[in-house]
Amino acid sequence: MSLSPADLIAFLNAVPPEALLLCQALFCFGTILLMVRLFGAPGLYLYIATAVIAANVEVLKAVQFGFYDHPVAMGTVLFGSTYLATDILTEHYGRDAARKAVFLSFAAYLLFTLFMIITLGYRPMTPEQAGSDMEWALPMQDHIAAIFTPAPALFAAGMTAYLTSQLFDVWVYQRIRGATGDRHLWLRNNGSTMLSSLVDNVIFSVLAWVVFAPDPVGWDALFYTYILGTYGMRVVLSILDTPFMYLSRRMVRRVEAGR
Repeated sequence: MSLSPADLIAFLNAVPPEALLLCQALFCFGTILLMVRLFGAPGLYLYIATAVIAANVEVLKAVQFGFYDHPVAMGTVLFGSTYLATDILTEHYGRDAARKAVFLSFAAYLLFTLFMIITLGYRPMTPEQAGSDMEWALPMQDHIAAIFTPAPALFAAGMTAYLTSQLFDVWVYQRIRGATGDRHLWLRNNGSTMLSSLVDNVIFSVLAWVVFAPDPVGWDALFYTYILGTYGMRVVLSILDTPFMYLSRRMVRRVEAGR
């Protein structure tokens, strides 16, 4: 029996990318609830750290969607789902738990990057050393380097935008909750996520494509292509995750009841 996922990947390649994008979003939101149900707050810490690492790998792939004129770099769904996880932490476990998740995920991505750089530091084998048995491993140095060696500008821009926007998300969520009490869960969920997503898009785009870029893009391209380019998708994701935010109440109650 083959354990290769090649058949599954081939099947998914035949699915319209718009439908696969929706399925990915529902999978991410469902996984967040499952992690809450099984592990409580630590499950969300794990999910956020994993999603941040995976999103920074996924961003290397671009896909053509019917609702955009140009191919779009992936990572929006994975990264956007972390706002739901952060909001659940803020709602049910408090601001300190949410802030801890943000810093833990930042540390996880930084450590992961350092681990892979050390791995790449080992001298690659020569064809003579590899022989026929290890010939398959010869191109792996370049493959790993292409995925796990971040461009310094993108790394700095991404991590600055991530920390700022996620901490801003926690702050806005708390401010809205302070004004509404336990009412209007949908408002604090969507309001905080939409505002913090815009902050993330602005900071990352300005730093990555203007401040740190060797050839800065024009302001029209910056605003319409990079800042607003994926923001509409993130607004839709925020709306889609609202039912899962309400379902999180039931998950947390079950966890508390099981203690």
